[in-house]
Parts: sequence; structure tokens; C-alpha cells
Amino acid sequence: MRVHAIKAFDDNYIWAIETNNNDTVIIVDPGEAKPVQQWLEQNNKRIDTILVTHHHYDHTGGIAELVAQSPCPVIGPDNPDIQTLTQTVTEGDELTLGGVQWQIVTTPGHTLDHISFYTPGFLFCGDTLFSGGCGRMFEGTPGQFTHSLLKLRQLPGETRVFCAHEYTQANVNFALKVEPDNAVLQGYAEKVRMLREQDQITLPSTLQLELAINPFLRFDQKSVIKAAVEHAGSVKNTPEDVFYTIRQWKDNA
Repeated sequence: MRVHAIKAFDDNYIWAIETNNNDTVIIVDPGEAKPVQQWLEQNNKRIDTILVTHHHYDHTGGIAELVAQSPCPVIGPDNPDIQTLTQTVTEGDELTLGGVQWQIVTTPGHTLDHISFYTPGFLFCGDTLFSGGCGRMFEGTPGQFTHSLLKLRQLPGETRVFCAHEYTQANVNFALKVEPDNAVLQGYAEKVRMLREQDQITLPSTLQLELAINPFLRFDQKSVIKAAVEHAGSVKNTPEDVFYTIRQWKDNA
């Protein structure tokens, strides 16, 4: 598979996935139609299927226009707010798209309806997991969010993480506040700084890297627990409480 990033809004990425069909692509989370239409025209492609991770407008706003122009299946979570869906999926469901077998992972936390799409080597996780960070907890609970992240942690380390926003620099800057002595994080932060100075994309990341640098995946590490306790004064030593403390810290940073 080959995956292409289509920039949208200020910092969104819409993903175009090429499989073994040279004429069509799978589009993930098209919040805007125009950038997708331009990319399709420039690359002589058409849409096979649209995948949706959750209901937020910056992930769904372009679907209706794209489907009106070129009808195709739209697959996403069971949420009536996503009015363009032709098929709903949930945990344990499997899809065959473009000759590739996909697994659905429910990942609530950012929103209650959030799902992620996984095939070996590739994870499309919307706003659940970012490089160096995670989505804000708009609808879910700390327990739900940590459970979602624990499921993603179990995927193979070589899995490439295709999230939906270019938030990496801000995320690693915050992560350094949590783990200032993390040498892997220090090196990654410098790499990210250089990429962003050249207006280059920082994605995809890998799960192996995220496990080494992302405080929202490292909520059971002593260094992250220590930072949470020092920040909040008192934190129960449970994954959801450490996660919630770090999440609130970043929200208010």
C-alpha cells in the first residue's frame, strides 16, 4: 500500500490510500471536498471508498460533496450525525477494501463514536492518537480513553500511525515538560523541529516510537507517574488517573 497526505484546513490530513487497484483510492476522513478533488484530478484517481473515524465536521464535512460527484460507499461508526454513511462498523468487524483486509478497533475517548482502521503495518486512528499526543477528551471518560490507548499499544511496534492532524511539534514540546530527561524524545523533538521549519510533514509515526516518547501511551511509566504527581500534588496510581492528569495538564498548558 501507498498512503498520501492531502492537507486540509490549517492542520488536518486527509489520507488517500492506494492499494493494488491503480485507478482508485480509499479516502480517510475528508473534512473538505476541494483538496481531495484537486488531488484526485492531479493524480488521475477516483474514490473507491470513504472511511470515517468519527463525527466531527473536520473529518466529515467534505463527504456529501464528494459522494454527489462520485457515488461510493461511506463506512464509519454507528452515529446518525454522520448522515452520509452507507455502512456502519464496530469492534471486531472486518472489511476487504482494495484487496486489503481491514480490522475495526473501537477507540472512544475523544468522541464516543470513535473507531480506528487497522491492517498490518498501517493504523488510521483519526484523533485518538497523535504523534507525541492524543485527542482532547470531548465526550469519553478517562477509563474509556485509556482502554482505547491500551488496545492500540498492543499492535505491533512497526505499525505506522496515520493520525489526522499536524500537531506533532506542539505535542513533543509538551511531552518534554512531562519527561525532560527522555533521550529518545529529545532527539525526536529536534527532528520534528527541523521538519516543521521546512514545512514538512511529520507523519506517519510508528507505534514503537510513540511507545518511547508519547506520555499518553506511557501513563504507567514511573517517569510519567512522577511528573503527574508533581504537577497535580496527588494522583491515584491508576492508568486512567495518570492519563487524566496529563490530559488536563496539556489542556491548560
